[in-house]
Amino acid sequence: MMAQRISRRRQRAIAAARAGVGTRFRAQGRRVGLGLDCVGVALLAAAGAGVTLGPVPAYALGGLHDDVLAATLRALGCRRVRRPRPGDLVEYALAPGHRHLALISEAGIIHAHAGLGRVVEGPAPADWPVVAHWALPGVR
Repeated sequence: MMAQRISRRRQRAIAAARAGVGTRFRAQGRRVGLGLDCVGVALLAAAGAGVTLGPVPAYALGGLHDDVLAATLRALGCRRVRRPRPGDLVEYALAPGHRHLALISEAGIIHAHAGLGRVVEGPAPADWPVVAHWALPGVR
């Protein structure tokens, strides 16, 4: 199998998210080294790709995000994709009504893992139900 070519913008998105690995988990966190949540990782990746996403509406951890997240991603210019590639976002349904975002990397996913208390990169858990994959605006 041939290795998939990854565009420079996708590479920059992954590198930006990877720069947050090790940052502690913090609800509503938006700063590497200070704290990030899953939306913060997505915003970090977007900025690395030269895309400004925002503003993001207020949300609460543990709240019902099923419709809100998809609507917000669409409003921010993200588009659903059928064949995800590194540099795309993946939306998971971790519990009824609760959504989680991660960035796809060559090694799996980069995301703010609340249970581990920090941003991590590694294989995507097989038991996490995927809802959708999203491409950042303008990232091909």
